[in-house]
Amino acid sequence: MCGIAGIIADNARNYQEALKKMTDSLAHRGPDAAHTEYYENAALGHRRLSIIDLSENGKQPMFSGTRNECIVLNGEIYGYQSIKTDYSDYPYQGSSDTEVILAMYQRKQEKLIHDLPGMFAFAIWNDEKQELFCARDRFGEKPFFYAIGSNNEFIFASEIKSILASGLIRPKVNKEALSHYLQYGYVSTYHSIYENIHTLPPAHQLIWKDGSFSVSRYYSLPQKDRVVSLSDAKEEFTYLLKKAVRKQLVADVEVGSFLSGGLDSSSIVALVAEFLPNQTTISFGYDHKDSELKYAKEIADKYKTNHIEINEQKKDLSASLLQVTPFLDEPFADRSFIPHYEICKAAGENLTVVLSGDAGDELFGGYNFYQIENQLRNHFSYKNIIAQFGMKLYHKMKETSFITQKNIRHKNILDFHQNFVRNTFSKEERNRLGIFENYQQPYSFTPDPDSLNDIMRVDLEKFVPGNMMVKSDRMAMANSLEVRTPFLDVDFAEFCIQLPEQLKLDNSHDKIILRESMQSYWTETIRNRNKQGFGMSVESWFEEESLMTLSNDLLKDRNQKIFDYIDFSSAQKFLNKDHKHWNLLQLSLWAHNNQTVL
Repeated sequence: MCGIAGIIADNARNYQEALKKMTDSLAHRGPDAAHTEYYENAALGHRRLSIIDLSENGKQPMFSGTRNECIVLNGEIYGYQSIKTDYSDYPYQGSSDTEVILAMYQRKQEKLIHDLPGMFAFAIWNDEKQELFCARDRFGEKPFFYAIGSNNEFIFASEIKSILASGLIRPKVNKEALSHYLQYGYVSTYHSIYENIHTLPPAHQLIWKDGSFSVSRYYSLPQKDRVVSLSDAKEEFTYLLKKAVRKQLVADVEVGSFLSGGLDSSSIVALVAEFLPNQTTISFGYDHKDSELKYAKEIADKYKTNHIEINEQKKDLSASLLQVTPFLDEPFADRSFIPHYEICKAAGENLTVVLSGDAGDELFGGYNFYQIENQLRNHFSYKNIIAQFGMKLYHKMKETSFITQKNIRHKNILDFHQNFVRNTFSKEERNRLGIFENYQQPYSFTPDPDSLNDIMRVDLEKFVPGNMMVKSDRMAMANSLEVRTPFLDVDFAEFCIQLPEQLKLDNSHDKIILRESMQSYWTETIRNRNKQGFGMSVESWFEEESLMTLSNDLLKDRNQKIFDYIDFSSAQKFLNKDHKHWNLLQLSLWAHNNQTVL
């Protein structure tokens, strides 16, 4: 895992100072080494976190055998050893996965991307063609940002702060991205918070040549559901997941696992145990009755892991926010990023690589709102104009059920999902704050508004890269830690995406395929567990005096930078120690942290 940076411009050596500032700003992503390489019109930089081929042969930027091509890579290519045998004619100098991409590029050029597994963001400079080829992995596990400088320089990096550090661009806030943040609590994976700093979306590639560039999608989610029995599905599910876990254990350093005690992480730990005895597991828990530590310990004991428990230390929350939010670069309101930072910090003291159970809910149907959406579409009033008219009249006399009310308000379950689930500020509320833009990202498919599977596909292209992977990458990299996600192995994920809905959930059961396939690997207590959130409630956090002091400093002073973008008077009406308040506090922290560049 690493940080990458580059500047494509005439007389690239003139940008040595700018490139050094860029790579220095990424030191947390790669504390082991820093290197730069220059062509006449390309400057490439890299910060290294050594995981595979710890020797000098694994360092980046990495030249091809001809030195015509040079690559900088952030990520891991799983199963690269078998790919390497297909390109055995290449003159390898080391044993890293990075060099395999160069071998593939020399034979296939940009078409290599269709055969490349793993999590990655990379850039390859082809000096003969004077062309830069960049790509980002299918599910957005690794970030890639780019911008055009004032002298038409093409600038790219792993993080926004690195592009800003170049000094070649003055950022301008993106109102569409701001609207999306206020609605959902994170910036869309198709935007950055700045309109003149762009993100390369997941599953996209970029080619720069002759002063201009093009961006195109190279991968789309499979759109058709399979017809498969439960017994056949269980067998294939277990086979593919074991294969994914085994590939992601490859490293020249120790690989551990996050263990929450939930179904997903317990499954990963159980399968790791088949290949890696005495694995290290790490759990984070709050000191209250709902702590998950007891569940994690059950699995740790079952598989005899080297188990590390991180108990919540009572800290000044405002101090934690001021420490952690600068790593995010953008406003981000997911309330679990602070505990995620803490578990990554503890993991980073013992390990360089950990496996995570992220994305299981989106693949197996694990969220409670999926079941609610199933109930919505099976209700007699769903898309029934006459029934809904009658229920509107009835509601004036007597309270109706939640399901009835939402069916009246939303035209279908996709509309409910997009405009109620995980929503913070409604369109009307955003308008009151002075934000009139309304952005919805595109997808690689046309969602069926009545399909639960398509709603899960929407989450895989929207929430997973925009929220989950941002949190995972930034909090891990802040602590020089690589996090791998076996559930997002492309073969396994595609299989799960195409499973029929009835193998994922019904009105009374969730994660059916996972429960049926993995129950023998769990303890009895784990088998009977329901999903549990990560962390304390926002409302309880606002009981802390220090947090309210920070909030008052940032949100009750009309001279704060946040009020360059939203209306001060309207914002005061949303400071009610709830999720809206938390959303605005994170926005104000971002503006405060970045006021020198805005």
